[in-house]
Amino acid sequence: MSEQQNLQTVREVYHGFIHGDLAAILKPMAEDVDWQIVGHYEKVPWPATWSGRHELGRYFTILAEALEVEVFQPDEFFSDRDTVLVLGHERMRARATGRTVEVNWVQVWTFRDGVVIRYREYTDSAAWEAAYA
Repeated sequence: MSEQQNLQTVREVYHGFIHGDLAAILKPMAEDVDWQIVGHYEKVPWPATWSGRHELGRYFTILAEALEVEVFQPDEFFSDRDTVLVLGHERMRARATGRTVEVNWVQVWTFRDGVVIRYREYTDSAAWEAAYA
């Protein structure tokens, strides 16, 4: 697949996330997708690593139950061969505590044959942990 097709796929996943469309999120994922939110997490109600499309579906279900999305904004997109890197920011409210988390993030999407095989998100894990303290 081309860089532009990979970039369009990432944009479609974001659109699915913003609209709560789990099918649209999971559609371009490889069966054995490797999904990781990098950082140290103890109190946040979702583990940092998910393996496979089935587990990824559980991850997004947990997110929907745990968070109220106030802002989710991808700001800049960079594409090189099979990798799409996105810089963005978000503001979420933790339903369990009512606390707001506002963070910047970097997301790295890796593709093979037009499907997502690997995802890494780098964000402020301390801010997330504080929201659940």
